Amino acid sequence: MNYEFLKNNKIIPVAVFNNIDEVLDKSTALLNGGISAIEVTFRTDCAKDAIKLLTEKLPNMFVGAGTVLNRKQAIDAINAGAKFIVSPGISYEVIDVCKEKDIPYIPGVITPTEITEAINLGFNILKFFPSEAFGGIKTLKNLAPVFPQVKFLPTGGINYDNAKEYLDKPFIVAIGGSWMMKGNKFEIEKLTKEAVSLIK
Repeated sequence: MNYEFLKNNKIIPVAVFNNIDEVLDKSTALLNGGISAIEVTFRTDCAKDAIKLLTEKLPNMFVGAGTVLNRKQAIDAINAGAKFIVSPGISYEVIDVCKEKDIPYIPGVITPTEITEAINLGFNILKFFPSEAFGGIKTLKNLAPVFPQVKFLPTGGINYDNAKEYLDKPFIVAIGGSWMMKGNKFEIEKLTKEAVSLIK
């Protein structure tokens, strides 16, 4: 499993597409704003079609699937073209599929017990979700020294105002967020450019 894509993608937009017609406009706005990765959540009926459309029409976009809970969703996402898989928790079914297909998997954790389990399963890049609801950067500052081998990808409650505080920490590999996905394509491009400025 290759996680190199996270070196160049410090902000991963989390996209909930309710309509296939909005997919290309919003995703192109992300690209125009300077972000070239996206996590399409498997919470809506059109998620699989959205991933397929993005991989066909926007080859410069690194497309992944989020909120993947089981084997069927993982297979559907990968068959549609997903290049990485993210879960809100740890799913053994999804781990098996991602190992079979050699696709990067980022399981979700909150507690020290879950982090320990993920490490013992062979994972050291972990989604911390829902981040702000569980203490955000303050909690992560306490967890990071205990698990120095882990890099976290926090998601949940992250926005323009608190993103830099996360991005500045050495134990944060990247952040996930949906704040730049709000509005029309022009607003999304503007919000994306503002988000990218936090990295520079």
